Amino acid sequence: MADGSKPLPGALRWNIGDLTVTALNDGWFQGSLDLVTGISQEEAGALQRAGFRSEAPVVTLNAFLVTGAGRKPVLIDSGYGHFGPTTMGRVPAALALAGVMPEEIETVLLTHLHPDHAGGLVREDGSAAYPNAELVVHADEAAHWLPDDVLSRAPEAAKPYFENARKAVAPYGARLRRHEGGELVPGITAVPLPGHTPGHCGMRIVSGDKSLLMWTDVVHMPAIQFKQPEAGVTFDVDGDQARATRKRVLDEVATEGTFIAGSHLEFPALGTVARDGAGYSFVPALWVAGERQ
Repeated sequence: MADGSKPLPGALRWNIGDLTVTALNDGWFQGSLDLVTGISQEEAGALQRAGFRSEAPVVTLNAFLVTGAGRKPVLIDSGYGHFGPTTMGRVPAALALAGVMPEEIETVLLTHLHPDHAGGLVREDGSAAYPNAELVVHADEAAHWLPDDVLSRAPEAAKPYFENARKAVAPYGARLRRHEGGELVPGITAVPLPGHTPGHCGMRIVSGDKSLLMWTDVVHMPAIQFKQPEAGVTFDVDGDQARATRKRVLDEVATEGTFIAGSHLEFPALGTVARDGAGYSFVPALWVAGERQ
């Protein structure tokens, strides 16, 4: 993708005990080093080049589908939808590759309400993209983005983010459930990871003795932030808290050998984290014909 090519919609699945987790590629957008905070652009550019990537970061986006164990399909995030550039909005096509229709989704677990995660909830005509689904979001996230008085006080430059969050959830009406952590549906527990947004949450998926931590936006630019966890992004609502969360999570998953997935890790976005000098490296999971080995 670093050469600007447009990836085809993708869906690859892994077994987690009795559950199946399918990575759904929503596409990508062209970023720049202006998005990086906490370190110099010179250092960020050098890390990009050392990672054999173009100096201007290409940011991948993934959503995830959980099926199996006699449950209705659960979607974790929805992608950008029509809010994003033409290189994105491919979750519906990826779902189709996975053999799932939008009407079959009964639960959408939202890690946070940024448009690249919630924009795909709504069609261009304003209707619900998942007409039978309940939305589940952390109470702090809803309180940050959705109230009328919050929108009126938001800085002008930030208002589109608040407006898009409200548009994304509007057609679901009362089918919006707020939570404060804990098990959201059987086998999937919210893991609060605040900083990127106030209610930013990962999702821990457990079946039997197998588990996966979907850490959503702990890392946006893999070539930079694994090697230099000090680096943040301009999208962080609280940069200091996001940095502290990233350092803690990277230390924990490297120590414990946790199987992880990320919204902005290059597709198929699942693997483990290893210590690498003063930083870390991402070790992609080995897959054959879409199955984790």
